[in-house]
Amino acid sequence: MPDAALRLKNLVEQLLGGPLPVRIRAWDGSQAGPPGAPALVVRNRRAVRRLLWKPGELGLARGWVAGDLDIEGDLYACLDLMSGLVWQREDGARTLAQALRDPGFRAAARGLIALAGSPLPPAPPREEVRRPRRRLHTKRTDRRAISHHYDVGNDFYEIVLGPSMVYSCAYWPAPEADGGTLEGAQRDKLELVARKLALRPGQRLLDVGCGWGSMAIHAAREHGVHVVAVTLSHEQAAYARKRIAGEGLTDRIEIRVQDYRDVADGPYDAISSIGMAEHVGSERYLEYAEDLFRLLKPGGRLLNHQIGRRPQHDESTYDLDEFMDAYVFPDGELAPVGTTVTQLERAGFEVRDVESIREHYALTLRRWVANLEADWARAVRLTSPGRARVWRLYMAASALAFEQNHIGVNQVLAVRTPESGDSGMPLRSRTWN
Repeated sequence: MPDAALRLKNLVEQLLGGPLPVRIRAWDGSQAGPPGAPALVVRNRRAVRRLLWKPGELGLARGWVAGDLDIEGDLYACLDLMSGLVWQREDGARTLAQALRDPGFRAAARGLIALAGSPLPPAPPREEVRRPRRRLHTKRTDRRAISHHYDVGNDFYEIVLGPSMVYSCAYWPAPEADGGTLEGAQRDKLELVARKLALRPGQRLLDVGCGWGSMAIHAAREHGVHVVAVTLSHEQAAYARKRIAGEGLTDRIEIRVQDYRDVADGPYDAISSIGMAEHVGSERYLEYAEDLFRLLKPGGRLLNHQIGRRPQHDESTYDLDEFMDAYVFPDGELAPVGTTVTQLERAGFEVRDVESIREHYALTLRRWVANLEADWARAVRLTSPGRARVWRLYMAASALAFEQNHIGVNQVLAVRTPESGDSGMPLRSRTWN
């Protein structure tokens, strides 16, 4: 009688010390777990070997990307149920140590090893970043990390992002956020940034990490500014230049494939950094802030739009997320918003406003997931099945993380206030309902 699912379920429950909240459907057709719950589909024995060799998040991620593991039922519901077992367990090492002292667990583990078949570890999926240990956030390693994520193909990004081609949190209308379109919400976000920067005709704007040129186009077309926009992605730059030519804005926008550390033609009246600072890294963040401070004229404004994480009691224990580091944003680091504000102030900025738009990113990510799922076959053709699966998992899991306040996103408005103390800011920059 097929029993792989039951054996897997029993082992996991012995490890967790409680019932498994999802079903398991195994390669032999067997099923076990709560009826009606979403199912974790274990397609083959190789998935078990991946988990034996890399228990936890990375083993699960490798199984997912390779297609050895799948989810049957509501993706968000299944990830939500599993998050408490994998991503949010702080006592995993202690629980495992206790379980290994349990003769029943050891017997089940031996059975699982026998069930897995070959003792050799499966090769990681080709989508996984492979690299030796090295110093993080040099110009060379940053170029490689950016290329891994952004040089996937502009056609693929068109599927996910839609016509706006904005790869950062949209700004949804209130109170009926679900009623707006993604394109409209992204346009509203770009306009929000422009208003916070108080852009006026004839000013110079530096757009750091410009993506496919959407902020540069909006600022030049709607506010009459001259824009220098920098990216490390050649594919992004080529796409942005084509868009700019189609808009007739080549005399107002210059796209550069350039590291922000190499920009030397300041001062600028304003700087926008939207969804870029997550790539900077904690070791380089003060340097990043000081470089932007140097490039601004006195009285100039910086809008730093950045994902942040919740602070830890011991910040020295923070480590990169295994799945995100291996498959999504190599070397990407998240910092608490308080740390970001402190570093900007250390560089000389006066921080004038911090706005959290966390819930907006959850809405944005769910729209991106829906776009990907609606054109799944084409997305797979343009990249690979593994790459498309990476994106579906990372965006859906991120949507839940924003909804549950595990991560947030903040717009920090800072000024290079001159010695006179005149910041140029209005007495009341925001109104509250």
